[in-house]
Amino acid sequence: MEARSNMNYELVKAHLNLYAVLQNLEDLVKYDPEMAELSKNWRISIQFSVRNGPAACVEFKNGECTLHRNGIPGPTVKLFFMSPAHLNKMMDGNGNPIPLKGFTKLPFLSGDFTKLTDKLEYYLKPTDELLEDQAYLAINTRMTLNTAAFAIKEIGTLDPIGKLACAHIRNGAVLLKILPDGPAAHIHFNNGTIEPGKGEVPKPMACMLMKNVEIANAFLNSKMDPFTAIASGDVIIKGQTGMLDSLSLVLDRIPYYLE
Repeated sequence: MEARSNMNYELVKAHLNLYAVLQNLEDLVKYDPEMAELSKNWRISIQFSVRNGPAACVEFKNGECTLHRNGIPGPTVKLFFMSPAHLNKMMDGNGNPIPLKGFTKLPFLSGDFTKLTDKLEYYLKPTDELLEDQAYLAINTRMTLNTAAFAIKEIGTLDPIGKLACAHIRNGAVLLKILPDGPAAHIHFNNGTIEPGKGEVPKPMACMLMKNVEIANAFLNSKMDPFTAIASGDVIIKGQTGMLDSLSLVLDRIPYYLE
């Protein structure tokens, strides 16, 4: 069993927490009516900065949420973390950030913003009972798909096994889509760079198409044997299947960091 106390583990997990998990706030305020109503008048930007680690800014404006990798100039609030492990403890509910700017916004952070992050956790930690609700299933599946797509960049860049797997992926885009009409996510590979995105992409080199949201949820959460899913037509693969084979090795690393 791999030791999980090493610095690289904490660094990769911190990158995943900021760039793969926190980006789901964008869809939370878009697809959850309660959270859309709560945040519709917010005009605030919250910077997360980690010493010797990643940085990102969550911006709320005009009823929308946007995650900015590395941050934006002049955020309303600045939250500092002494290390990647410090950030990870906060994301796991066992630590607090160090506020550097925006002290008057602390009641907001402990109030309405916490309501938002609690709702995010609600969607990211499903139960079989919750998944029986179609509205919950749709949002959870969308977030699971996007988390996977955005995690590929971090694992493919920082994780030793992920780096090795991505080194064998040719240039081009991979499309992950739930049929019949979405959601979808994509990952661009270009000479060692990896760029994920939401939605479809023209002329992908490889496609993984999941038959419906129920199939997608089971498949993405490893509740379905991939070979059986492909053989039965529940999951359709097209194009450069070698890209998908390498990608599956990267996706298998996600549970190691995000349980």
